[in-house]
Amino acid sequence: MVGGWHLAQLNVGRLKAPLDDPQIADFVTALDPINALAEASPGFVWRLQGEGGSATDIRVAGDPLMIVNLTVWESVETLFDFTYCTGHSGILARRRDWFEALGRPHMVLWWLPAGSLPTLGEAMDRLERLLRDGPTEEAFTFKRRFPAPTGGSLAAAG
Repeated sequence: MVGGWHLAQLNVGRLKAPLDDPQIADFVTALDPINALAEASPGFVWRLQGEGGSATDIRVAGDPLMIVNLTVWESVETLFDFTYCTGHSGILARRRDWFEALGRPHMVLWWLPAGSLPTLGEAMDRLERLLRDGPTEEAFTFKRRFPAPTGGSLAAAG
């Protein structure tokens, strides 16, 4: 999709216990199958991975219980379908078993030029924009979506 746009997604969560705690075992066991499901899903482009193949070893703000998921998809629809219409939905339904309620948005979406990849720093900045400004073209949610920019200007991507 040269000259087009892809959708970036960041999701952050603070675990209720360390990854090696039995309370989190079902989540840890599901990581590889869910990541494989994502990679095989229509519209999947890329996901951030650490040395272990998931992003659980990538630290955010020095907090060992805070983990991130950063992905790129062809469209909002393909990400939505993966999130809510595949085996991922069962994991999503159990998120309160493993993650603390943050009391604020923990997921952000934004458009980026096809062929480029977001950095974790950029992704965290987008989440901060969402927290500060609410949904905008630069940082939005499934509930308040914005279409891909028209034209090829990088400035339109924020």
